[in-house]
Amino acid sequence: MEANTQPNQEKRKYSSALRLWHWLNLLVITGSLTTVLINSTLNDRKGAVDAYQQNTENVSLAAAQIQSVVHQQEDSVWEIHVYFGYALATLLLFRLILEFFQLSDQKFIRILKNTYQHYKDTKEHRFKAQKKFGVKLVYVFFYLLLIVMVTTGLTLVFGGDFGVPKTISHDVKEVHGFTMYLILAFIAAHLAGVYLAERKDQKGITSDMINGGD
Repeated sequence: MEANTQPNQEKRKYSSALRLWHWLNLLVITGSLTTVLINSTLNDRKGAVDAYQQNTENVSLAAAQIQSVVHQQEDSVWEIHVYFGYALATLLLFRLILEFFQLSDQKFIRILKNTYQHYKDTKEHRFKAQKKFGVKLVYVFFYLLLIVMVTTGLTLVFGGDFGVPKTISHDVKEVHGFTMYLILAFIAAHLAGVYLAERKDQKGITSDMINGGD
Protein backbone atom coordinates (compact mmCIF):
# COMPACT_ATOMS: atom_id res chain seq x y z
CA MET A 1 0.00 0.00 0.00
CA GLU A 2 2.85 2.38 0.83
CA ALA A 3 4.51 1.71 -2.49
CA ASN A 4 1.38 2.95 -4.28
CA THR A 5 0.89 6.14 -2.28
CA GLN A 6 4.51 7.35 -2.26
CA PRO A 7 4.78 8.07 -6.03
CA ASN A 8 1.57 10.13 -5.89
CA GLN A 9 3.01 12.24 -3.10
CA GLU A 10 6.28 12.73 -5.03
CA LYS A 11 4.40 14.24 -7.98
CA ARG A 12 3.44 17.29 -5.96
CA LYS A 13 5.87 20.20 -6.04
CA TYR A 14 4.59 21.61 -2.78
CA SER A 15 3.10 19.66 0.11
CA SER A 16 -0.25 20.71 1.56
CA ALA A 17 1.48 21.65 4.82
CA LEU A 18 3.93 23.93 3.02
CA ARG A 19 1.14 25.59 1.04
CA LEU A 20 -0.84 26.13 4.23
CA TRP A 21 2.24 27.71 5.84
CA HIS A 22 2.80 29.95 2.82
CA TRP A 23 -0.71 31.44 2.77
CA LEU A 24 -1.04 31.71 6.55
CA ASN A 25 2.35 33.41 6.63
CA LEU A 26 1.12 35.88 4.03
CA LEU A 27 -2.00 36.67 6.08
CA VAL A 28 -0.09 37.08 9.34
CA ILE A 29 2.61 39.31 7.85
CA THR A 30 -0.03 41.41 6.09
CA GLY A 31 -1.97 41.78 9.33
CA SER A 32 1.15 42.69 11.27
CA LEU A 33 2.21 45.32 8.74
CA THR A 34 -1.35 46.70 8.70
CA THR A 35 -1.20 47.37 12.44
CA VAL A 36 2.06 49.27 11.96
CA LEU A 37 0.48 51.30 9.16
CA ILE A 38 -2.57 52.13 11.30
CA ASN A 39 -0.49 53.36 14.23
CA SER A 40 1.83 55.38 12.02
CA THR A 41 -1.06 57.14 10.28
CA LEU A 42 -4.52 57.04 11.87
CA ASN A 43 -3.22 56.78 15.44
CA ASP A 44 -0.44 59.33 15.12
CA ARG A 45 -0.96 61.51 18.21
CA LYS A 46 0.56 64.69 16.82
CA GLY A 47 -1.39 64.37 13.60
CA ALA A 48 -4.60 63.78 15.54
CA VAL A 49 -4.10 66.91 17.64
CA ASP A 50 -3.23 68.97 14.55
CA ALA A 51 -6.37 67.77 12.80
CA TYR A 52 -8.40 68.65 15.88
CA GLN A 53 -6.84 72.09 16.04
CA GLN A 54 -7.87 72.83 12.50
CA ASN A 55 -11.51 72.08 13.23
CA THR A 56 -11.97 73.30 16.82
CA GLU A 57 -11.59 76.66 18.48
CA ASN A 58 -11.28 75.38 22.06
CA VAL A 59 -7.90 73.72 21.49
CA SER A 60 -6.12 73.98 24.83
CA LEU A 61 -8.85 72.20 26.74
CA ALA A 62 -9.12 69.20 24.45
CA ALA A 63 -5.53 68.57 23.28
CA ALA A 64 -4.52 66.41 26.26
CA GLN A 65 -7.81 64.52 26.14
CA ILE A 66 -7.54 63.66 22.48
CA GLN A 67 -3.92 62.54 22.95
CA SER A 68 -5.08 60.22 25.72
CA VAL A 69 -7.78 58.69 23.53
CA VAL A 70 -5.41 58.20 20.60
CA HIS A 71 -2.82 56.70 22.96
CA GLN A 72 -5.36 54.13 24.15
CA GLN A 73 -6.26 53.27 20.56
CA GLU A 74 -2.56 52.97 19.73
CA ASP A 75 -2.00 50.56 22.63
CA SER A 76 -4.94 48.44 21.50
CA VAL A 77 -3.53 48.16 17.99
CA TRP A 78 -0.09 47.24 19.36
CA GLU A 79 -1.72 44.45 21.37
CA ILE A 80 -3.10 43.06 18.12
CA HIS A 81 0.37 43.48 16.59
CA VAL A 82 1.84 41.37 19.42
CA TYR A 83 -0.70 38.60 18.75
CA PHE A 84 0.27 38.63 15.09
CA GLY A 85 3.86 38.32 16.31
CA TYR A 86 2.97 35.23 18.33
CA ALA A 87 1.32 33.77 15.23
CA LEU A 88 4.40 34.53 13.14
CA ALA A 89 6.64 32.86 15.73
CA THR A 90 4.38 29.80 15.71
CA LEU A 91 4.46 29.62 11.92
CA LEU A 92 8.24 29.96 11.87
CA LEU A 93 8.58 27.09 14.33
CA PHE A 94 6.13 25.08 12.26
CA ARG A 95 8.21 25.70 9.11
CA LEU A 96 11.44 24.63 10.79
CA ILE A 97 9.84 21.43 12.08
CA LEU A 98 8.15 20.80 8.72
CA GLU A 99 11.54 20.72 6.99
CA PHE A 100 12.34 17.46 8.79
CA PHE A 101 9.09 15.81 7.68
CA GLN A 102 8.98 16.94 4.06
CA LEU A 103 9.46 14.39 1.31
CA SER A 104 13.11 14.24 0.29
CA ASP A 105 12.62 16.10 -2.99
CA GLN A 106 10.60 18.83 -1.24
CA LYS A 107 13.10 19.66 1.49
CA PHE A 108 14.35 23.23 1.03
CA ILE A 109 17.91 22.35 2.04
CA ARG A 110 18.08 19.61 -0.56
CA ILE A 111 16.57 21.85 -3.25
CA LEU A 112 19.13 24.54 -2.40
CA LYS A 113 22.02 22.05 -2.64
CA ASN A 114 20.76 20.62 -5.91
CA THR A 115 20.28 24.08 -7.40
CA TYR A 116 23.80 25.08 -6.39
CA GLN A 117 25.25 21.85 -7.78
CA HIS A 118 23.42 22.37 -11.06
CA TYR A 119 24.72 25.95 -11.26
CA LYS A 120 28.24 24.73 -10.48
CA ASP A 121 28.24 21.90 -13.00
CA THR A 122 26.29 23.37 -15.90
CA LYS A 123 28.14 24.66 -18.93
CA GLU A 124 25.20 25.68 -21.09
CA HIS A 125 22.42 28.08 -20.08
CA ARG A 126 24.61 29.18 -17.19
CA PHE A 127 22.69 32.43 -16.69
CA LYS A 128 19.45 30.52 -16.17
CA ALA A 129 21.11 28.24 -13.61
CA GLN A 130 22.62 31.25 -11.88
CA LYS A 131 19.22 32.93 -11.76
CA LYS A 132 17.58 29.87 -10.17
CA PHE A 133 20.30 29.62 -7.55
CA GLY A 134 20.01 33.37 -6.86
CA VAL A 135 16.28 33.01 -6.27
CA LYS A 136 16.92 30.26 -3.72
CA LEU A 137 19.46 32.48 -1.92
CA VAL A 138 16.81 35.22 -1.72
CA TYR A 139 14.52 32.73 0.05
CA VAL A 140 17.34 31.90 2.47
CA PHE A 141 17.59 35.62 3.17
CA PHE A 142 13.82 35.77 3.76
CA TYR A 143 13.94 32.94 6.28
CA LEU A 144 16.76 34.73 8.09
CA LEU A 145 14.64 37.90 8.14
CA LEU A 146 11.78 35.95 9.71
CA ILE A 147 14.11 34.61 12.39
CA VAL A 148 15.39 38.12 13.16
CA MET A 149 11.86 39.56 13.15
CA VAL A 150 10.53 36.92 15.53
CA THR A 151 13.58 37.00 17.82
CA THR A 152 13.60 40.78 18.15
CA GLY A 153 9.83 40.91 18.56
CA LEU A 154 9.83 38.36 21.38
CA THR A 155 12.74 40.22 22.99
CA LEU A 156 10.71 43.44 22.98
CA VAL A 157 7.73 41.70 24.55
CA PHE A 158 9.52 39.62 27.17
CA GLY A 159 12.84 41.46 27.52
CA GLY A 160 11.71 43.31 30.63
CA ASP A 161 10.87 40.03 32.35
CA PHE A 162 14.43 38.81 31.77
CA GLY A 163 16.16 42.02 32.77
CA VAL A 164 17.14 43.24 29.29
CA PRO A 165 18.42 46.86 29.69
CA LYS A 166 16.40 49.64 28.05
CA THR A 167 19.39 50.67 25.96
CA ILE A 168 19.54 47.20 24.42
CA SER A 169 15.76 47.15 24.00
CA HIS A 170 16.01 50.40 22.04
CA ASP A 171 18.60 48.86 19.69
CA VAL A 172 16.48 45.74 19.34
CA LYS A 173 13.48 47.90 18.42
CA GLU A 174 15.54 49.62 15.72
CA VAL A 175 16.58 46.26 14.27
CA HIS A 176 12.97 45.04 14.45
CA GLY A 177 11.73 48.09 12.56
CA PHE A 178 14.49 47.91 9.93
CA THR A 179 13.78 44.21 9.37
CA MET A 180 10.16 45.12 8.65
CA TYR A 181 11.31 47.31 5.74
CA LEU A 182 13.49 44.49 4.40
CA ILE A 183 10.52 42.11 4.54
CA LEU A 184 8.43 44.69 2.68
CA ALA A 185 11.15 44.86 0.03
CA PHE A 186 11.18 41.05 -0.23
CA ILE A 187 7.38 40.93 -0.63
CA ALA A 188 7.51 43.54 -3.40
CA ALA A 189 10.34 41.67 -5.17
CA HIS A 190 8.56 38.34 -4.71
CA LEU A 191 5.29 39.61 -6.20
CA ALA A 192 7.14 41.21 -9.10
CA GLY A 193 9.12 38.01 -9.70
CA VAL A 194 6.01 35.83 -9.70
CA TYR A 195 4.24 38.24 -12.06
CA LEU A 196 7.16 38.25 -14.52
CA ALA A 197 7.60 34.47 -14.30
CA GLU A 198 3.89 33.91 -14.97
CA ARG A 199 4.17 36.06 -18.11
CA LYS A 200 7.32 34.32 -19.38
CA ASP A 201 8.51 30.75 -18.94
CA GLN A 202 7.04 29.62 -15.61
CA LYS A 203 3.28 29.87 -16.02
CA GLY A 204 1.23 28.38 -13.20
CA ILE A 205 3.47 29.30 -10.25
CA THR A 206 0.57 30.79 -8.30
CA SER A 207 -1.66 27.85 -9.18
CA ASP A 208 1.03 25.42 -8.03
CA MET A 209 1.18 27.11 -4.63
CA ILE A 210 -2.60 26.65 -4.36
CA ASN A 211 -3.09 23.10 -5.63
CA GLY A 212 0.42 21.72 -5.14
CA GLY A 213 1.54 21.45 -8.75
CA ASP A 214 2.44 18.29 -10.63
